[in-house]
Parts: sequence; structure tokens; C-alpha cells
Amino acid sequence: MSGRRRPMVRIGDLLPDAARGLGLEDELRLSRAMATFEQLVAERVPAAAGACRVIRIDGFAVIAEADAPIVAQELRLRGPELLAAFAGTPAGFGARELRVIVSRRPAHDPPPDPSSAPDAPGSGQR
Repeated sequence: MSGRRRPMVRIGDLLPDAARGLGLEDELRLSRAMATFEQLVAERVPAAAGACRVIRIDGFAVIAEADAPIVAQELRLRGPELLAAFAGTPAGFGARELRVIVSRRPAHDPPPDPSSAPDAPGSGQR
């Protein structure tokens, strides 16, 4: 083994070039936007945290999905504030519009009751 070592480089500094080389630049951009948006919502609209997400970027518009109409309304009301904060981040890419859609799927299906499973202890079935 040689005694020469390369200088240390942060992994976060390597990702953009690696993503560009693999043709994943748009996916990395979306991933950054999603993480940044979630963080901003948690800070500025705590009641909506975990109940919405960025699903797509369309030009200068951020398309977000909300689990319930009340969450969508809150995001629309706080949209200008969220967009201003989002635009001030490296992931913000100059976004000028926030579009919010309400999810058509149930927000959170309750987990199945383990006692109702046929093999569950105490279910009465063998």
C-alpha cells in the first residue's frame, strides 16, 4: 500500500457530480426540494407536518400533496410565506408558485388488529 492519501471530501460534496454523471440530477433536485419543503412546513406550519409532501416540480411551481382538505387549505393560506422561505434555500430554485392537491387515498389506514388474525393467540381458531 502506498503512503499517499487523498484529501478527505464530504460525501455531500460528491453527490451532485455523481448524480450528474449518472443522469440523476433531476431526481437529486426533487429529493432536496422534498426534504427542504418538509423541514419548512415543520417549522412554519407545524399542524401540517407529516400530512403533506412535495410530489413534483413543474417549471417554477412546487406541486404538493396534502392528506386532507384542511391541510391543503392551511398550506394555501401560508403559501406565500412558505414560498419565500423555500426560495431562500439552495433547493428553492426560484419557485414562484405553490400548487396543493388533496390526496385521493386514505391518509393513514389503521394497522390491522393482530388479535383478529386466524393464527393469533387467543383468537379461538386452531
